[in-house]
Amino acid sequence: MTASPVAPAALESLLDLDRAHVWHPYASMTDPAPTRLVTGARGVRLTLGDGSEVVDGMSSWWAAIHGYNHPTLNAALARQADDVAHVMFGGLTHEPAIRLAQRLVELAPAGLEHVFLADSGSVSVEVALKMVLQYQRGVGHPERTRMLTVRGGYHGDTFGCMGVCDPVGGMHSMFADLLPRQVFAPRPPATEDGVAAWAAAFEEVAAEHAHELAGIVVEPLLQGAGGMYVYPAACLTVMREVADRHGLVLVLDEIATGFGRTGTFFAAEAAGVVPDVLCVGKALTGGYLTLAAVLCTPRIAAGLSHSESGVLMHGPTYMGNPLACAVALASLDLLATGAWREQVARVNAGLEAGLAPLRHLPGVVDVRTLGAVGVVQLDHPVDVGKATEAALGHGVWLRPFRDLIYTMPPYVTSDEDVASICTAIEAAAVVA
Repeated sequence: MTASPVAPAALESLLDLDRAHVWHPYASMTDPAPTRLVTGARGVRLTLGDGSEVVDGMSSWWAAIHGYNHPTLNAALARQADDVAHVMFGGLTHEPAIRLAQRLVELAPAGLEHVFLADSGSVSVEVALKMVLQYQRGVGHPERTRMLTVRGGYHGDTFGCMGVCDPVGGMHSMFADLLPRQVFAPRPPATEDGVAAWAAAFEEVAAEHAHELAGIVVEPLLQGAGGMYVYPAACLTVMREVADRHGLVLVLDEIATGFGRTGTFFAAEAAGVVPDVLCVGKALTGGYLTLAAVLCTPRIAAGLSHSESGVLMHGPTYMGNPLACAVALASLDLLATGAWREQVARVNAGLEAGLAPLRHLPGVVDVRTLGAVGVVQLDHPVDVGKATEAALGHGVWLRPFRDLIYTMPPYVTSDEDVASICTAIEAAAVVA
């Protein structure tokens, strides 16, 4: 059922209250950007306050891979709410969490056998960093306290995460002097031709700092909020080899890339690489509830357990929330049908066809696709207001940032709707 339009006076009153009191992400409170009221969502469409419907080209920041109001996910949530909505995870457990951990171990690259359930992507990266540091302490290397990563990365907004984001070009450069000083290697190349030279540079940085490095943390294949940048799978093989050579823990942040987004279930599979620690989130619950997980190998768990605390020093209040675990299991059931493979391939084909002609637009410096991801990069920062309005004029919701107009639509997006998204991106690029 389509949501009814909100009366104009009531709609304006709600938006006035929003402007007065609600602080939106990466937005000013004193000079807020316009927001749109969402009153309903079904399939791949959002219903706005005026009753209009728009195709969601963002999957609600890459999470709603099955679309909205999915009967399977709705039913799982309702069933679990009838049993227990939440219970503390300290000293207690419950079947949805147990089953979810079991399923994640089965789906993850072989060897990742232990699961810590966090409550957001940023928190999962924080937990992974703690795992790495505690592991090094446990194996007798407390002096190893720095992380090696690459330029252009983004891993979240909390302080530990900000420390491994790009300190110059990233969103958190204003905090650079307050953050732990991590070690940054050059950004991986965009093509296979540059892998050999980059690998030599990466190894040189690792060797120089090996005595103080604890681990490596990167986003595999696709750097998300750092620039929607795609790099070759061969670079992951280099990172694995460097980690092994210098006794480092390899952490792969698959919060954005996991569960099929790049064309394989986990992006690491493209290189056949198994990390020591794996972070997942976003699409884990199909966009229904916030949940993330950190998986690690028995070697990491054993080493960590020999640190002075003997335990992993983290415990979120909503860790292992039963509602979130139940809907995550239902989402993984949908993925288990294998339909996502054809869906992602079909979306990719539509994005390739629809975005390729935009390479010739004035101001466009690059067009790239990977799985269900399409990116148009401009030679100047996007005018977000103008670009958003242009996309909405074509019935599509997009959220550009920096110099990028991009889409990561739900996997179930039809060919017709993918074409509409591409048309909207073109319109946004023209005015941005």
